[in-house]
Amino acid sequence: MGLRRRDLLALPAALAAAQAAPTRFQLACMTLPYSAFPLQRALTGIRAAGYSYVAWGVQHERRPLLDVGAAPGEAAALSLRCRDLGLAPLMMFSTVNLEAASAVDAHRRRLAQASAAKIPFLLTFGKTGKGEYELFVRNLREIAAAARDSGVTVVIKQHGGNTATGNDCARIVREVGSSAVRICYDAGNVLDYENQDPIADIDTCASEIRAFAIKDHRNTPKDEDCGPGFGEIDHYKLLRPVMRTGLEMPLACENIFEPLVPRPVTAEGVDALARRAREYMETVIAGLRTVI
Repeated sequence: MGLRRRDLLALPAALAAAQAAPTRFQLACMTLPYSAFPLQRALTGIRAAGYSYVAWGVQHERRPLLDVGAAPGEAAALSLRCRDLGLAPLMMFSTVNLEAASAVDAHRRRLAQASAAKIPFLLTFGKTGKGEYELFVRNLREIAAAARDSGVTVVIKQHGGNTATGNDCARIVREVGSSAVRICYDAGNVLDYENQDPIADIDTCASEIRAFAIKDHRNTPKDEDCGPGFGEIDHYKLLRPVMRTGLEMPLACENIFEPLVPRPVTAEGVDALARRAREYMETVIAGLRTVI
């Protein structure tokens, strides 16, 4: 049977995808799972768990890891502190919703911090409730200009509302129309917030993904987020569409905890789960590289 015209037209893209270089995954742990402990303990625990990369969380011992108003020099100093331990920072949270009145100014400050710290990705999101879509996109367009100037990529992730799925996030990214705005895919939030299958969803937005917030989720026997491999998401299927992008791509472990049982009360307990998350994700990546 001969090829149909639409199949012929699709061949160049398919061949380009087949010839693309393997994705260079950068497996990181967020400091977020260590939020009950001092930042320094989080960093030493993450390094001891075998990571070479770190993503900055939000708070430690109920204090901000880095204030929005902090000078870029403070971010640079914190970055050096990480690097001295053998951890390269890859991502930080904006901590400000994109619909907030202060969103544009706050994100510009965060971008200056990320640039000073040599952090390539600023992770952000919003509530995107009814009537807020236009504001979300307008603010993101303004932020994109600052992102280009700073050399930092802003990545949005699924967080309900108009950013419920990867497909929704891809629509926003394409409407913003800037190479400085892309997606950080959060499969756990797709299954948790929307009860939608992230494996089907990721195919709709894979070309816009530049990072992952790694978490899993269980609906049964209890509705609960958890660490990768403990939930219902197949990470082999999840990563398959982005195995040959030719890009460096952070995989930042956001949730590493076991479902159903209480979370560890000691930093050593968190260390053990961080190590397990790394080993699981490394196993997935190694396996996929043999067949992709």
